[in-house]
Amino acid sequence: MQSNPAAQTAQSPTRSFRMGLVGRGIQLSRTPAMHEAEAAAQGLTCQYDLLDTDAGTEDDLPKILDRAEGKGFAGLNVTFPYKQAVIPHLHHLSDAARRIGAVNTVVFRDGQRFGHNTDFWGFSESLRLGLPKAAMNTVLLIGAGGAGAALAHALTDMKVGALLIHDNRESAAADLARAVGDVASPVTDIEAAVAQADGVVNATPVGMAKLPGTPIDTTLLDPSQWVADIIYFPLETAFLKAARGLGCRTLAGEGMAIFQAVRAFELFTGQPADAERMGDTFRKLGQG
Repeated sequence: MQSNPAAQTAQSPTRSFRMGLVGRGIQLSRTPAMHEAEAAAQGLTCQYDLLDTDAGTEDDLPKILDRAEGKGFAGLNVTFPYKQAVIPHLHHLSDAARRIGAVNTVVFRDGQRFGHNTDFWGFSESLRLGLPKAAMNTVLLIGAGGAGAALAHALTDMKVGALLIHDNRESAAADLARAVGDVASPVTDIEAAVAQADGVVNATPVGMAKLPGTPIDTTLLDPSQWVADIIYFPLETAFLKAARGLGCRTLAGEGMAIFQAVRAFELFTGQPADAERMGDTFRKLGQG
């Protein structure tokens, strides 16, 4: 007697996953919808929770990790300000996470916690596709936190000639420059640094809905420069709006948000994600 593949498929239980995002001020995040829609498109079910320490979740990272793991979560995405703080609570780090010193994706498996960094690839893909042939002789990176670390290593791998790193915490900029290597140097004179740069990248939270403003004085920018921001709520930050108004080529945080989610989805579920489909979900949330 021949088996009926269709019947077998119909009887197969739907694979279910639960994930979440840990951070502060993340109520406008589009990540839950991207993961849940992609899972549905693949015949999976997914519940994606926001664990927002500005909106009721206790600001205790070890407890957040313990509870999520205990509830059977496949894993957690991690955003500001926990990308570096989460590392001591993990058992294993991917090569990228170890090199960068920051984690934005934690996978729970077999009683172990695995830390990954998908920001690194997400930004690289976004810059490559969104600003093709962008000049990379000198780039100014503003922000030396967890996101800044990922971007610094991404830019280095993209063969930036010189990477200037600025942070209000001078020691953080110096530490990141040392970690990146000879191509990077910390800078304190922001006016001089902007004047040298082909491109300027904001890797700080300044410009988010809850932290309005610009990371630097935008009158320092020149129309010949390109400007990138990793923030995506709002999608057009005051920084990007001012840069575009001057005639700069700009790159919003959309691409990085989509591509980091594509890689994270695969880590959580073991299934490759469709970047175009996840991008469509992301953009639909900005309509209306």
